[in-house]
Amino acid sequence: MRVAMWPTYRLVWLLVWMIVLLFVGTLPARAQNADEDVRQQLQELKKQYEQTTLEFQKRIADLEEKIDKQNQAMQKNAGNSQGATTAVTSSPSAPSAPTMSGAAAAPAATSTPPPVTTSQSAPATSTTVSTGALAAQVAKQVFLGQSEQVGQHYQGDLASEPTYDLINEAEVKIAKLTQQVDSFEFHGYFRSGAGTNSIGGQMVAFQAPGAGAKYRLGNEAETYGEFIFVNNWLNPGKDPGKAWFKTEVMIEANTTNSDTYANFPNGIGNDQFRLREAFVRAGDLFAIQPTAKFWAGERYYRRQHIEIDDFYPLDTSGYGAGIEDLNVHFGKMAVAYLSGARPDFVTQNGNFAKNNLDVRLYDMKAHVGWLGAWFDYATEKGGTTTAGQVIPTTSGYAGGVRYQNLEWHGGYNAIVVQYGTGAASNFSTSVDIPTTYQKSSERLQVTNHLLVQPNDRFAIMPIFIYQRTRDGDGLHGHNDWVSFGARPEIFFTRYISLAFEGGVDYTDGFNTTVDGRVDGWLRKFTIAPQIGAGRKFFSRPVLRTFFTYANWTNGFRGLVGGVPYQNRTDGISFGVQAETWW
Repeated sequence: MRVAMWPTYRLVWLLVWMIVLLFVGTLPARAQNADEDVRQQLQELKKQYEQTTLEFQKRIADLEEKIDKQNQAMQKNAGNSQGATTAVTSSPSAPSAPTMSGAAAAPAATSTPPPVTTSQSAPATSTTVSTGALAAQVAKQVFLGQSEQVGQHYQGDLASEPTYDLINEAEVKIAKLTQQVDSFEFHGYFRSGAGTNSIGGQMVAFQAPGAGAKYRLGNEAETYGEFIFVNNWLNPGKDPGKAWFKTEVMIEANTTNSDTYANFPNGIGNDQFRLREAFVRAGDLFAIQPTAKFWAGERYYRRQHIEIDDFYPLDTSGYGAGIEDLNVHFGKMAVAYLSGARPDFVTQNGNFAKNNLDVRLYDMKAHVGWLGAWFDYATEKGGTTTAGQVIPTTSGYAGGVRYQNLEWHGGYNAIVVQYGTGAASNFSTSVDIPTTYQKSSERLQVTNHLLVQPNDRFAIMPIFIYQRTRDGDGLHGHNDWVSFGARPEIFFTRYISLAFEGGVDYTDGFNTTVDGRVDGWLRKFTIAPQIGAGRKFFSRPVLRTFFTYANWTNGFRGLVGGVPYQNRTDGISFGVQAETWW
């Protein structure tokens, strides 16, 4: 770090803290609603439905008031010859006269029901008719325009003929939108921001050569997103005892933070988009195995993840099919066929491919916590490429055990030990560059990461990784990677927090860039004031500013930080970032 530049960093840091303090207590928490537009349409239709119903009720009330007046006039002319009886004559000239409340039939407003027209073919005898039946009959005549005395007499007085069409249409739309809201899900993740390095150019990430990952906070120089679209085709609520089907599609986006419309020559720095998931899943198909779930397509498959360095100890995502959550009494089991290929290596068999049989046991209750185990068998069919390269057929196996305690001082604790050989040694469905000595490759990995959050004011995630690999070439030997670090967070209020992150990576092994062995360590430290949506370690969304400092041994000179730091052994980045998932 150059002394002449330090006042600039102090000024930037001061401005950052002023911005944070300015917004303390002024930013309300706003929940992200993935289907806001659909729900807004639903509310508007409900409002339209209520308004139409009220208008309809008012028209009916006006109509029945006029009917009552006509009935009263007719009763007055008829005199008291019939008294207080409720008998109804079969005179074909008497108009109908129900009394209705709102849109439903109700008891008559007067104690003596008026005469009502009956079928001309009916016997001319006295009958007793309920007021509700009268109301239903007359309402039908009125709304269908079949009443000569009422419908035609009052038609000119109404703005339009009363009809159920608008209400029925609104009900259908509301039902469809409600079904759509229940069926559709939108999930995802993204991070985005901007930063500068200490030389004045765009920020770069600091990662040790030979390390499988880097510590993330204030060390991500890209915009990255995963956008997941789920549709529940059958039984969206997953009611017990009923089968359900769903589809899931995920689009991945990755940009270099260069331009919002990146279109550079030769495609350098342009945005990248990939289809990472496209699969169908179904469950509760058999009564003897109600928890079993079947799937087929492309998907993220039961990955293991360490948050603060974005490392995946096990990731067999790919293309295939399988069954999950089989109840085996002492736990659950998953079996899957997964595959990957390399179109840049073509033999007489087609694209060079790898096929995997993956078996998992999990949710096995231990004395304290839960146990899981997995086994993978992989095979690659060899051949001769179009360029004349001979690729041997290779197979291999891998397996591991996982212990996790999900009630660990407000967080969790996860320990994983894994080992693999040959085609399965990368713990992945991806296909490594084929070599003649790949069958001798191997990998041993031990990881431990835990989250501790004893209260709503403090949280910390420490991690540890040890990995030893061998590519099978006797001249290269073993590659070792040791990593340990932690991210503590202090929560001052519900929305304001301060995060630190420190990590050390040590590597020793063959490096293809220098075509020889290199060894050394890299240290990285970050401080980041944050505005977040809660007092939890995983509370998101979060807005943060950050200041990152990293240094490394002389053996890594020219291998860390790219062009800006090719002749240096330390570097600085500072900037802003937003991160969320839903």
